[in-house]
Amino acid sequence: MRGMTAERIASTPRTDPGTLTGERAALEEWLDFHRATLAMKCEGLDETQLRTASAPPSNLTLLGLVRHMAEVERGWFRRVLAGEETGWIFATEEDHDRDFHVTGEDTWEEAYAAWQGEIAVARANAAGRELDDIGAGKHRSGGTFNLRWIYLHMIEEYARHNGHADLVRERIDGATGD
Repeated sequence: MRGMTAERIASTPRTDPGTLTGERAALEEWLDFHRATLAMKCEGLDETQLRTASAPPSNLTLLGLVRHMAEVERGWFRRVLAGEETGWIFATEEDHDRDFHVTGEDTWEEAYAAWQGEIAVARANAAGRELDDIGAGKHRSGGTFNLRWIYLHMIEEYARHNGHADLVRERIDGATGD
C-alpha cells in the first residue's frame, strides 16, 4: 500500500467544547471538535476502507469527505476571508465535485496532508480578526461574509458531513459513536 494509512495516524485528540466560554472561543472550540470528529471517523482504516462507498448509488467515501473538507476550508478561509486568489486542490473545471470522486491514484496521505494544511492556514487567517470583520474576498455567489458567519457555516458543514461519515464508517466495520 502506497503512502500513509489511517492506522499510522496517532489517535486523534478531541476536546469537548467548554460550556462557559465566550463567543469566539466557543465557535473555535466547536469547529475544532468537529474537525477532530471527522479525523476520528477515519482512524484505523486502510486505503481500501477509506475508499469504500456508503451505499449504491452513492459514491460517498471517507476519503472523499476529507478531500471535500480540505476544499471547503480553503474556500472559506483563504478565498472568502483572506481574499486569496487560489485554485482548487482536487476539483477541476471539468469536475467541480472531483474532491468526492476518488480514483486509484488518490491517496489518504495526500488528502490528509491537504486537509491539515488548510486547517492550519484557516487558523492563521482567522487569528487576530474580530468576529464582525468582513472577509476580503467574495464567495462564488458574490456574497461577502463576516468571520462569525464563516465559523458558524463551517460548524454546520462539518456537522452535516460528520453524520455522513458516521454512516459510511458503520457500513465499513460497524463502528458507531460520536
